[in-house]
Amino acid sequence: MNGEHIKKIKGVEEMLLDVGTLLMSNGASTGRVRTTVNRIAGALGYEVELLITSRSLMLTVTEENGSDYTSSVRRTPPHAVNFRIVSGISRMSWRVIEDNLSVEQINIEITRLTSLPHYPRLLVLSLVALSGASFCRLFGGGWLEMLVTFMATFVGLFIRQEAIKHRFNPYMAIVFASFAASLISGLSVKMGIGSTSDHALATSVLFLIPGVPLINSLTDLIDGNTLNGIVRGVNGFIIAFAIALGLMFAMQLYGI
Repeated sequence: MNGEHIKKIKGVEEMLLDVGTLLMSNGASTGRVRTTVNRIAGALGYEVELLITSRSLMLTVTEENGSDYTSSVRRTPPHAVNFRIVSGISRMSWRVIEDNLSVEQINIEITRLTSLPHYPRLLVLSLVALSGASFCRLFGGGWLEMLVTFMATFVGLFIRQEAIKHRFNPYMAIVFASFAASLISGLSVKMGIGSTSDHALATSVLFLIPGVPLINSLTDLIDGNTLNGIVRGVNGFIIAFAIALGLMFAMQLYGI
């Protein structure tokens, strides 16, 4: 019977590690990861101890009577941002309480969430480029500068996606993207296209700003998760430095 209990707890543990790594790698804060994992475990009748770092999770699952327990460590994949998965897992965690979902049903829902198709690449490129053009307009750019920003952002994001696809260092991918976007928008400054072409240069790299890492860094620091907050903050500042590096190379090339 003890062996059956351990096997059952091991299944719960693997499911909770799946939940934790998915949340951590898709843009959730440390506090949200811990709260969601504890919520699901409590609804299933287990107690958990969770150690969260930026690159791994250590989880101990114990039955409420303390008779059996199991522990595991799992490395988290490289961090990205996918709020569809984060919100989907959050909703599922409440359904575990309200609908008494079993471990098998939770695993089916996790599989469904992870297999959801991504938005078409052209749509993502176009909408991100449109957001860059909107920022240019917000900062006072005209229609011509908005068009330049749209093209620069589109190409910059495309370069970044290709660099990631070819397994370049993520920070170098940001340098390449920033340089490519700055080359296009900087050309408008060099040629004097538009009356406020410097707005296009300034806003063409905004799509690279590390908003999620910096917000999560502040959230983790406020919640007392100091180590993760510092790591995420440093990551955000390195990304900002990579953006500035690409922008500087383009400006030096044009002598701006």
